[in-house]
Amino acid sequence: MKKPGHTLGFLLHDVARLTRKRFEQNARGLGLTRSQWQVLAHLARNDGIQQGALADLLDVEPITLTRIVDKLENGGVVERRPDTRDRRVRRLWVTPQAAPILEKLMEVGTHTREEALRGLSSADHERLLELLACMKINLIQALDSADEERRLGHG
Repeated sequence: MKKPGHTLGFLLHDVARLTRKRFEQNARGLGLTRSQWQVLAHLARNDGIQQGALADLLDVEPITLTRIVDKLENGGVVERRPDTRDRRVRRLWVTPQAAPILEKLMEVGTHTREEALRGLSSADHERLLELLACMKINLIQALDSADEERRLGHG
């Protein structure tokens, strides 16, 4: 029997947790909390996203995200704009003031990834990304399939 710490789930969780922790150490001087840089980084990849959709993406409660966005908005790096089609909806945008912070976050991310991948060849790194992408697709499909079965009353 395998030890629990040596299974895929535990290893993925530990690597993700340690990567976040190391990134946080490396990003300490940027003046953002972990939650703030996570929101800013996700928002930079999804500029114009609805606030509720971003909460889902980050797997946080909407009220939690609201507080974080409030602080980022007060800092001038994020702005809320009304949706052009539905005035009840607010969309989030990164401001030009966020550019230097995002650039620093990218530098810290590159450095942290280099630390994590030390000792892996370029081919191993590429293969690791391919394998993880395949796993991600498999899990998305499995989740979608289960949701569809539940919707149709089969599960």
